[in-house]
Amino acid sequence: MAEWLTEPLDKRTVCQKRRRTAQIPPQTLNTLPAEWRELLARWVRRGGNSRWETLRNDAGNTHVQMAQDLLDWLLRAGWVAVTEQRQHSEWWPQHLELLHLPQLRAALDLRDKDNDAQRWQECRALLQGLNNTALSPALFALDELTVQRALARQDLIFKLNDWQAQQQSGTRRNFALFARDDTKAVSEGEWNWLESVLDLAEFGIERHTPLLLIAAPLKLTLPNGQIDLASCADFAALTPATVHAATAATGTISRWQLVENRTSFENVAKKRDADTGVIWLPGFPPTWWHDAVGRLLDLAPAPAHIACDPDPAGIAIALKAAELWQERGIAWQPWKMSSTDLTSLRVRKPLTEGDKLQLAALKQESTLPAPLSELLEWMLKQGEKGEQEGYL
Repeated sequence: MAEWLTEPLDKRTVCQKRRRTAQIPPQTLNTLPAEWRELLARWVRRGGNSRWETLRNDAGNTHVQMAQDLLDWLLRAGWVAVTEQRQHSEWWPQHLELLHLPQLRAALDLRDKDNDAQRWQECRALLQGLNNTALSPALFALDELTVQRALARQDLIFKLNDWQAQQQSGTRRNFALFARDDTKAVSEGEWNWLESVLDLAEFGIERHTPLLLIAAPLKLTLPNGQIDLASCADFAALTPATVHAATAATGTISRWQLVENRTSFENVAKKRDADTGVIWLPGFPPTWWHDAVGRLLDLAPAPAHIACDPDPAGIAIALKAAELWQERGIAWQPWKMSSTDLTSLRVRKPLTEGDKLQLAALKQESTLPAPLSELLEWMLKQGEKGEQEGYL
């Protein structure tokens, strides 16, 4: 039988309020019924210090007796200290303090908030120590989550770093298998969160196998046959692996036209000149696109005409795509990106603060072609930008 420690709390009258605990080590919870464990877990989540009325209400009107029985058991088992008040010659519980909270949380498979906070700080320091600026937005986004949610997702950021370091690329399922040994182990909520804070294409991760959209007067030779792109009515879609497998390209091509907007790409592909190749440029060139187009350019070198939206991001995208031609010493020029093209639009949008900052940074580019420089100055002066679908 437990020995009780009873402390009077009201000095003005004789034993009107007391605090009572059992002087024994806390007993195992293994014998608790499932309903009792569930109710106790709700009490623990409240923090460990609560009014008895609040805890009793957690059980609901139909389980008041269960709450009382659980309280009596916890008191006898050394898990609680109860503050009681004497009313009409009987003692009534007023306040409950749960003791040995870390042990209690562990026994109920509940997280310890203090321990989680320490673990998160340790994880955050390791993430910061990666010195990977591409992952910085994800680190800041983790800070905005609850500690438990941040801990649940931090492993994905470490795995993204490893994936990038190993120069991996593939679909979402490929990454999920890499990160958690299961192609479906990354939830839809986690994918949505990752997409909201990072450009996954920059890490070589696509929803499905990426496709290079192309129209060109070329015949590609592969180990197991040939692909005649010139026979396509409008354009073809090639996987990166297919492009990399090509060993030769035959045909006459005078220039490559890169078009950013998908609708504009389709329009240009259908109306292209017979000796022109047209490639879809899906925003900032992801690694797979960069590598695939680089392979094509090695097989069929020709100057580039690059068409992106007449806006700050469009200029940055054009410059990034042009690096493939600059690396090979092949000429390139912006196409349909002049200030005249922008002014021809019936609908234009105001520049954001972010746009203005990007323009200021682009203005420092020493190799900015004249048409893009004029476009940049027009946008700064007029405070407007546009989209190429309006004219291309």
